[in-house]
Amino acid sequence: MGRVTQAAAIRLIHSSEESGGGQLDRVFSAISDPVRRRILERLDGRPLLVSEVAAPFHISLQAVSRHIQVLVRAGLVRQERTGRISRCSLDAGPVFQAAVWLNRYSKYWHDQFNLLAASLEEIEKRRSRKRSSKRARSRRDKRGR
Repeated sequence: MGRVTQAAAIRLIHSSEESGGGQLDRVFSAISDPVRRRILERLDGRPLLVSEVAAPFHISLQAVSRHIQVLVRAGLVRQERTGRISRCSLDAGPVFQAAVWLNRYSKYWHDQFNLLAASLEEIEKRRSRKRSSKRARSRRDKRGR
């Protein structure tokens, strides 16, 4: 997604603390829909008219506009109107905020990966011991014949 300015990230984290995570809830709710995620992808790096955002979708312009409004309320999209023309641009700051929140739980995944690595290592040691004992038995059998 687009670049996040440090000021935007600081502003968003600060506003989340004040709202008790309400914005974070809106961000996760907004990005839970595949159409809205595709809209964010389309806006990555360039502002677009609503009609340009809607072009690849097989839904009405009104439906796309409703999805955009959800993204605006979540703080992920800025919408500027000039008369009847509406231009949308990405604000990736709230995505950064969500990533910071998710990263808080990465230590649990790291623990799980470490446990998996230890388990796989133990399985490999057992296989190696079995292979070694089979080879030793095979050598003994060949000598005994």
